[in-house]
Amino acid sequence: MSQAPPTSSADTSAALLFIQYFNYYRYMEEYEAIRALTAIAHPARLQVFRALIVAGHGGLTPSALSSALGVPPTSLSFHLKELANAFLVTQERDGRHLIYRATYTRMNALLAYLTANCCAGTECVVNPAVACANG
Repeated sequence: MSQAPPTSSADTSAALLFIQYFNYYRYMEEYEAIRALTAIAHPARLQVFRALIVAGHGGLTPSALSSALGVPPTSLSFHLKELANAFLVTQERDGRHLIYRATYTRMNALLAYLTANCCAGTECVVNPAVACANG
């Protein structure tokens, strides 16, 4: 599935349908897993994504992320765009501010994909079925 980041109401609707797909099926295909893993394979993007996960549903503004992580605003904008392209974060306008939030359903779908065949059918020490409580 190769969708561009949401830039119009039609794109936003497509992104919402995509997220609803994961909510309903809790399934991710290999290409989508690669896309998500590629997005977080950069140290700055991983830091941004983890900061948004910690922030919870309240999310963070780019200025708060930039200050907290020490990432220049122009670089941060690029990294947020890459995370949004992989549907790992969402963006919402609140007046003059943009609020970025982690997409917990997408994160949980990635974790479920990675642990689907955990331990080759034997009992696991870690329970991979436990999803993030924010999702």
